[in-house]
Amino acid sequence: MAVYQHTFSLRTPGQGTHEITGHVARELAASKLKRGIVTVFCQHTSCSLVIMENADPSARRDLEAWLNRLVPEDDPHFEHTFEGADDMPGHIKMALTRTSETVPFAGGKMLLGTWQGIFLWEHRRVSPARSIVVTLVGE
Repeated sequence: MAVYQHTFSLRTPGQGTHEITGHVARELAASKLKRGIVTVFCQHTSCSLVIMENADPSARRDLEAWLNRLVPEDDPHFEHTFEGADDMPGHIKMALTRTSETVPFAGGKMLLGTWQGIFLWEHRRVSPARSIVVTLVGE
């Protein structure tokens, strides 16, 4: 089994889901591996990763709106507010979702379902550059 790893950086325009499937697919192609698993890991505590529908953006908007209702900004019970009203909600949203996703691949292609994509879910209104680690294990 071979291991390939690369970290890429991206900056999002702010809150919401931002598709990174293409970035991950490029790393898979660069690895020259044909079958195995790819793990995508986000090195941050106020954004997360999710596999979600990539055909109809209203599905992602509904998910984002639901999580915003669950974890609203400006909750008077939050103590961690130094970095702004969206900081603590960003940490909670990350904890409720995931910081990594694992996808099998074969024939040099990810085995995502027809309507699935990999998304960075930015929970902050203004985000710094985000580092994403892609690790492939396979042959």
